[in-house]
Amino acid sequence: MKVAVIGSGGREHALAWKLAQSKTVEKLYAIPGSAAMAEIAECIDIPVSDLEKIAVYCCGEGIDMLVVGPEVPLTEGLADICQAKGLAVFGPNKAAAQMEGSKAFAKDIMKKYHVPTAAYATFTDGEAAKKYIHEQGAPIVVKADGLAAGKGVVVAQTEEEAVEAVNAMMEDHIFGASGGRIVVEECMVGEEASLLAFVDGKTIVPMISAQDHKRIFDNDEGPNTGGMGAYAPAPVMTPELVKEVEEKILRPVVDGLAQEGIVYQGCLYAGLMITADGPKVVEFNCRFGDPETQAVLPLLDGDLAEIMYACTQGTLTKDLVAWKDASACCVIMASAGYPASSHKGDVISGLDSLDDAAMVFHSGTAKKDGQYVTNGGRVLGVTAVAPTLKESIDEAYRHVAAIHFDGQQVRSDIGAKGLKHLQ
Repeated sequence: MKVAVIGSGGREHALAWKLAQSKTVEKLYAIPGSAAMAEIAECIDIPVSDLEKIAVYCCGEGIDMLVVGPEVPLTEGLADICQAKGLAVFGPNKAAAQMEGSKAFAKDIMKKYHVPTAAYATFTDGEAAKKYIHEQGAPIVVKADGLAAGKGVVVAQTEEEAVEAVNAMMEDHIFGASGGRIVVEECMVGEEASLLAFVDGKTIVPMISAQDHKRIFDNDEGPNTGGMGAYAPAPVMTPELVKEVEEKILRPVVDGLAQEGIVYQGCLYAGLMITADGPKVVEFNCRFGDPETQAVLPLLDGDLAEIMYACTQGTLTKDLVAWKDASACCVIMASAGYPASSHKGDVISGLDSLDDAAMVFHSGTAKKDGQYVTNGGRVLGVTAVAPTLKESIDEAYRHVAAIHFDGQQVRSDIGAKGLKHLQ
């Protein structure tokens, strides 16, 4: 089978790395890919935004399946365009991708099908939103309705902060059209976790749980980022909780969408808050998470291409998916200035000194004069797998210590919450 991975970041590098191990993949492509992905796939220089060109190329090349990494091409309908040409696509169609593309759509689906989530209201009028904020009080959460690269959420500790967020989104348009409509919701209290699932339209097979670390600094301080590290499985997600999420969250959403005439195929990502009242949905994503993918996929004990193709054909079965009895930790190394900005061109040293146990996924690098240099905010995802969570954390940081570039930012506490649960 010929498979094309769409995207160029750390998540896509991890997807390509796992697909390259598949006995069913005879040739792997990356569109557009990266210098690091070129070591395992043929990179094709087509921008992710050129949906029609991607579809035409894949048809002409006889590609059997596209695996779409980023959310934007999914919400813009890449799957629809490719499927209309007879291509199999691992990733939801445009209608199903609204679960990430519109927070208001996702909240309305959850409300209709009784999925536990925060109480909310949706607004297109800023003054009405501010009135609601003053009625509800703080802390309160303000979300841009559309895509905002993971940065469209403000957890406001005061009413004033919430009002500022409304002004920034609706009047200053800091997220463009994505902030034309906003969702204001209650601030849930608890511990966050992620549960991703393979979905073929009817059958749902949860992956192992993970926990992401969003803030730039240790102890969850500083501004939100795309994610500074992740580990899997997350001890807070007990087997009982995973079963509850499958039955009360994933199943009602997939079945509810089907009742709306929408078939969901691909990866469904539930961002959860484990509250005193049980798990509730913070958000849904319509694709693999980044950096959760870099921690989850190394633990998959199965043929990823076979699993994904089954999802595209509506033939997924639970026995296709198995997991190693181990833990994984991924530590993100970010560039100077991130998340407000990124520093490019800094030489990365130490990559060639790592042992075979290290898995380094490139999020934002380029090659210059034969050397890898920084080329984005999040630069590398350094992952280790070990029998226990503590050992995987120690191994990951051992590899991180061997890598260096100017201005690097690394959290030192990835996985610490998980260790507390195990004490």
